[in-house]
Amino acid sequence: MAFWLSSPLMDPSMFFLTAGTLGMKFALFKTFSAVAVGMLGGYGTYFLIRNGAFSNPLREGVGTGGCGGSVIRNPKQVVWKFWFEQERRTRFSANALDNLIFLGKWMAIAFFLESLMLSYIPAETVGNLVGEGGWGSVMLASVVGIPAYLNGYAALPLVAGLIEQGMAPGAGMAFLLAGGVSSIPAAIAVWALARPQVFLAYLGFAFTGACLLGLSFGLLG
Repeated sequence: MAFWLSSPLMDPSMFFLTAGTLGMKFALFKTFSAVAVGMLGGYGTYFLIRNGAFSNPLREGVGTGGCGGSVIRNPKQVVWKFWFEQERRTRFSANALDNLIFLGKWMAIAFFLESLMLSYIPAETVGNLVGEGGWGSVMLASVVGIPAYLNGYAALPLVAGLIEQGMAPGAGMAFLLAGGVSSIPAAIAVWALARPQVFLAYLGFAFTGACLLGLSFGLLG
């Protein structure tokens, strides 16, 4: 549970993009939040299991497979210097290009949505809904973040635009946390492995953590 909750929220590339888009303070707190949400879910699940819940958390057939191949039985040393082999250089270049296209596609969509939002959504509307930074705005941002979150990279300029329009930083943090954990790729992976009650606990921990940490970030100013 801790891994499921923490892993979608932060990685090295996401950290630098967050720092560049929303500032270093935002990036550092989001990194802390990824760990905190993971601990909340991990210890919360541990407590529930100790009290009789989730006796059989995985779906039928999950975890019963295996592989006894020689690759696993006889692991070889990893050769990190890929540039000495033509095949590996070609594969590296192809993967780098794929990642560049993937990132560029989502960032282009995000900046396009941000420009539309800045042009057509009145700042007063955003400020009235999520500008206060209290329980109401943070919870609203957490709820909206679940269905509205497109992609981790696309969400950053979107939240930057909302904050520019009057959204409270704490609400922006809650939006990114709740949306990141409940995004379609992250949620589908958990749904495919875990039984419905475990999946509901996963969403509950995500929402609770997003609200608490969004409020905490708002208090930091």
